[in-house]
Amino acid sequence: MGPPANTKDSEVTPRRRVIGSAVDATPPTGASAPDRPTFAQIYDDYFAFVWRSALRLGTPRANIDDIVQEIFIIANDRLPGFEGRSTVKTWLFGIVLNVVRTHRRSLAAKQPHALRPEILADADVLPDPAEGPHERVTKAEAARILDRVLEDVDDEKREVFVLAELEQMTAPEIAAALSLSLNTVYSRLRHARHQFAKAVARYRAHDRWRTRWMT
Repeated sequence: MGPPANTKDSEVTPRRRVIGSAVDATPPTGASAPDRPTFAQIYDDYFAFVWRSALRLGTPRANIDDIVQEIFIIANDRLPGFEGRSTVKTWLFGIVLNVVRTHRRSLAAKQPHALRPEILADADVLPDPAEGPHERVTKAEAARILDRVLEDVDDEKREVFVLAELEQMTAPEIAAALSLSLNTVYSRLRHARHQFAKAVARYRAHDRWRTRWMT
């Protein structure tokens, strides 16, 4: 099963919010440029990655703007402590993951209906399905079902799946981002692919049944 083509940031056009005066090209105090990027550089280079990841990890569309803003505010606060021991993408995903997990736990406790699966995907956010785990599904179908199908994958496995199959991160990068062993990454990815394939099959079977019933 080959990985899908990488989703380019230019293909994603969610609404951006300027995070007040935090978007500044001036390096943070104590920064050892050029080793540490500025917040403005991180915001410009990784906004689409953060937006996609937060959505794919289960943030409801109605909350995505606020969650992305919160992620970048935290990233700005933590940037002076970034020592370059991991890539910026890996470091940033750790923040995304923590914020989304906290948000989903809060919604599950207070507004569980807000976590119901929705058909959210936009075609221009998705990689080419002909090269991914959903290669038998056309791009239009993938855009329509991907978010709903991902809801059928366990949270821990979905995190690995999103990074490996949709963001093209390597197993060592995923292990670093999620603080997991390589064996755990491979195991979760294998199970996630299996769950994803079963969910796609269920969805397509239901879709075929509905089509026959309507005709």
